[in-house]
Amino acid sequence: MRASQLVPALFLMVSAGLLAGCAGAVVGAGATAGVAAAEERGLEGALEDTKIRAAINEAWFRHDVEMFRKVTLTISEGRVLLTGVVPTDANRDDAARLVWQVAGVREVYNEVLVRPAGSALIDDGRDVWIQQELKAKLLFDKQIRNINFTVDVTDGTVYLMGIAQSEGELQRVMAYAREISNVRGVVSYVRMKGAARAAGG
Repeated sequence: MRASQLVPALFLMVSAGLLAGCAGAVVGAGATAGVAAAEERGLEGALEDTKIRAAINEAWFRHDVEMFRKVTLTISEGRVLLTGVVPTDANRDDAARLVWQVAGVREVYNEVLVRPAGSALIDDGRDVWIQQELKAKLLFDKQIRNINFTVDVTDGTVYLMGIAQSEGELQRVMAYAREISNVRGVVSYVRMKGAARAAGG
């Protein structure tokens, strides 16, 4: 990527991160670029995913503000994982339908849960604790390139995305997830390094 393209690219990445409601503070565009460049998908891949995220968030926001609030996005190489909780099947289907309309989307994994109004609430605090616990385990394991994995947790189920260096690395990540208290299951949408990517559409 040329230097003339770098500044607007980083601005888009930071802006999309803020739009998506990132929990962590934005340290700076330089740090964002450094992290993205170190990932297997590279800076350009991270930028493309950021553009997709921004377009999806805009589509959801225009369609239904509650959808924007309740459905969570995880994106890796144009592969989009949807999690969260909505009240109806129609809400769940609409979320995926709008994602497929965004340019650059290759695959959509719809793991959104349907819980009608009045149903038992999901323990968000527990899910956040599981997520942070797993991220910490991956961070301190030198046999795992944690930067290539994203973790989402909904109702005790851990969802993994990203790119694994090997089957052994992926199994190590999944083993960490399974040993955490209150984890009900682990679902992997991790791609092996070197494996063919979906064509999209």
